[in-house]
Amino acid sequence: MVKHNNVVPNGHFKKHWQNYVKTWFNQPARKTRRRLARQKKAVKIFPRPTAGPLRPIVHGQTLKYNMKLRAGKGFSLEELKAAGIPKKLAPTIGIAVDHRRKNRSLESLQANVQRLKTYKAKLVVFPRHARKFKAGDSTPEELATTTQVHGSYMPIAGEKPSVELVKVSDEMKSFNAYAKLRLERMNERHMGARLKKAAEAEKDDKK
Repeated sequence: MVKHNNVVPNGHFKKHWQNYVKTWFNQPARKTRRRLARQKKAVKIFPRPTAGPLRPIVHGQTLKYNMKLRAGKGFSLEELKAAGIPKKLAPTIGIAVDHRRKNRSLESLQANVQRLKTYKAKLVVFPRHARKFKAGDSTPEELATTTQVHGSYMPIAGEKPSVELVKVSDEMKSFNAYAKLRLERMNERHMGARLKKAAEAEKDDKK
């Protein structure tokens, strides 16, 4: 006799399940192919950083993510103007530009302007033609020592909130939070009646 409330056996074994099995034998070859593609791209874009253009620091959207920092699409025109970088020049020196972005706060504007200034200070600009140096190009000495930046550069790190430690005083120890809450709750509840009583007493005094 079958025990417990089990499902009645009703197997369907005519589905040719072997035709639907997915294999992943091409995974190691794909890994190699991606690595070689990255190496070819690095050679092609030399001396630019492999991670792509510089991105701004932005806050995530919605209440769930707005306290977190992440990389944005591009720097706003206001940020570029404050950093003294022309908007036409910015994409040519590895800075992403987003003409639609607006600065909603002074803090984010200042943070991104400082980011641009730091990048500009570290920037090495190669001349378009090896022997024709123009204004804004780096010196031959700087070019000789320059290496290509692999991986992320100028990473975005959120600031950790500082915790202030205080000594527990006798006043803190003697303070009864529960009693204080009950008292304030009672005061709030009786406020209307007390105001009414005070108004009536004032009226009686005038008579």
